[in-house]
Amino acid sequence: MKIKILLLALVLIFTSENGFSQKSQNLIKLARVKYSGGGDWYNDPSGEVNLLKFVAQNTNAKVDPVYEFVDLTTDKIFTYPMLFLTGHGNVNLTDVEVKNLKSYLEGGGFLYIDDDYGLDKFITKELKKVFPNQELVEIPFTHPIFHIKYDFPNGVPKIHEHDDKQPKTFGLFLNGRLCLVYTLESNPSDGWVDSEVHGDSTEKRLKSLQFGANIILYALTY
Repeated sequence: MKIKILLLALVLIFTSENGFSQKSQNLIKLARVKYSGGGDWYNDPSGEVNLLKFVAQNTNAKVDPVYEFVDLTTDKIFTYPMLFLTGHGNVNLTDVEVKNLKSYLEGGGFLYIDDDYGLDKFITKELKKVFPNQELVEIPFTHPIFHIKYDFPNGVPKIHEHDDKQPKTFGLFLNGRLCLVYTLESNPSDGWVDSEVHGDSTEKRLKSLQFGANIILYALTY
């Protein structure tokens, strides 16, 4: 928790130095990860805004519902307590990106990755660059991330069919701390975006937002 508090303090320092209002200094932001390799890291920017609005309306978390992205090559990643990465295609992390992401996660940061269909074969390989001796493990349904606010007794909800396989939620643990969550064959972040983009049902969009809220609350709590 001390490291987490330090990260939050860095957020306040950064916002203060850049002249943001006092109100913004008390709010947590979720940054989209810009990564190398040519994949569409930038797709569906309304997703995080809608998710953070949902969190603000339905929880006590103090969040700022804006879209921001952060380049993994910069130290700015250390000003965010949590990051979000998605896309359909290639990811090819540079040495600097690998070093920064490793330091960020080891220092108490949290990363959520959502396969938007086509990301899996790239991101799993790149994560081995970051932690060569660590393995992604499937998170059991009893884990708090499935129950901290909204109950998902069967794990991550299935939002998009993709390859019509069972949805999975994987995690990376450092010294017992879950620092990275990766969803596959589910695509909750597509359910966050404006309804006309993918045409998902109201029920699916609600489940997506609820699951996303669980991720944010878990990242801020543990």
